Amino acid sequence: MGDGMAGGQVWAATPAAAERARSVAAAAWSCAVATEGVREELIGAHTVTEDGRIVLRVPDDSALLAAAICAPRGEPSAVLEFADVAPVPLRDRIRARLWLSGWFTVEQGGLALHPSRVVLHKPAGAEVIGVDEFAAATPDPLATAEARLLTHLAGAHPDAVERLTRLVEPGSLHGALRVQPLAVDRHGLTLRIERRRTHGDVRLAFHRPADDVAQLTERMHVLLSQASTAGCPRALQRQRADGDG
Repeated sequence: MGDGMAGGQVWAATPAAAERARSVAAAAWSCAVATEGVREELIGAHTVTEDGRIVLRVPDDSALLAAAICAPRGEPSAVLEFADVAPVPLRDRIRARLWLSGWFTVEQGGLALHPSRVVLHKPAGAEVIGVDEFAAATPDPLATAEARLLTHLAGAHPDAVERLTRLVEPGSLHGALRVQPLAVDRHGLTLRIERRRTHGDVRLAFHRPADDVAQLTERMHVLLSQASTAGCPRALQRQRADGDG
């Protein structure tokens, strides 16, 4: 990856793949379900149990329910797909896709998917996650609050986002037209640098992980304090002076 942080800092710690997968499932509002020739898009209809099963709330007359009842038990007969979509409007908003295949059991109030294969698709490629590893992982503590946090940062504090670009190597801002917050987790904040035809992402590390929103606020204040003492990004200034920003 060509973008980086100023001062020669190394890339920040990132969530493990299993944790990222659990976070995607926990935060997603919708999912696509395919089984035995039936495909449906469900909105606000899933929950994730502590042991990694995905429980879908479906009506009694759902074609999914009928297909699950007729499907052979213990065989991979269903696929669930979750999309991890950046909450802030920007180019290429799909940050990852999570695919789980397995079989359904009918439980009171819905269908429970028992995963037999878990695959996390990211821009860098696909990663297969062990079923036991997925079951044992926990979502990032900020996962369900991330959308609210990022939209607030982008909408109410664009000056703070601009200040954070002072922590980015000037070369990474060459040709930049816009910088927006792309993602945040307990380990750090990721910025999306958009150019005329391309884009790149830069990760800013927290000095220690944040386990809740209060700790995240403190971590962000530390980053902004660091940015206040850093130099101003000349490349971004030059783009704005030319009228492209």
